[in-house]
Amino acid sequence: MFGRNVLVAGLVWLASMSVWAAPSPDALVRTVMDEVLEIVRKDEAIQSGDASRAVALVDEKVLPHFDFRIMTSLAVGRDWRQATPAQRDRLTSAFRTLLVRTYSNALTQYRDQQIDFKPLRAKPSDTDVTVRTEVRQAGAKPIDIDYALEKQGDNWKVYDVVVAGVSLVTNYRSSFASEIRSNGIDGLIKALEAKNAALAGGAK
Repeated sequence: MFGRNVLVAGLVWLASMSVWAAPSPDALVRTVMDEVLEIVRKDEAIQSGDASRAVALVDEKVLPHFDFRIMTSLAVGRDWRQATPAQRDRLTSAFRTLLVRTYSNALTQYRDQQIDFKPLRAKPSDTDVTVRTEVRQAGAKPIDIDYALEKQGDNWKVYDVVVAGVSLVTNYRSSFASEIRSNGIDGLIKALEAKNAALAGGAK
């Protein structure tokens, strides 16, 4: 799994919605990131590691900008096709909760990392684009973080984050496949729900 300081860069730009009808994806990323970083810098509770406050921030600001169903299907891979509609709903809910807690923990670790944007390689007509950034941290090698977004109506939705060439969602695929081979789809659901319960208990 990726380090918390890296994951926070995948969170911060998602935590607010611009009033624009359909901004370019890179403009949206840049504007939202600036807004959210300013909030995080001033929020002493988050800076001091208040996980519950970070979770509340993610729930309120981040979730509308994810397509968790696509993210879950990518993480589950080919086994997604064999899941029933009810199982897909439970998988999506459990994976959503796992990512929210992961991002929330990362948010409490933010310490003034610098984020540089690379030129957007996309045509105005494109509906699936990648916004590329580089995260700089004192005393560490810069890290490339790419955001895959799909245009859905007038809005852009994130469906993957690629850190140093590794997809966040498909990073789970091998462990998910192993669990499904051993215990089926229901076994994966139970494992995810148990993990989320453990994380919730740790946060308390």
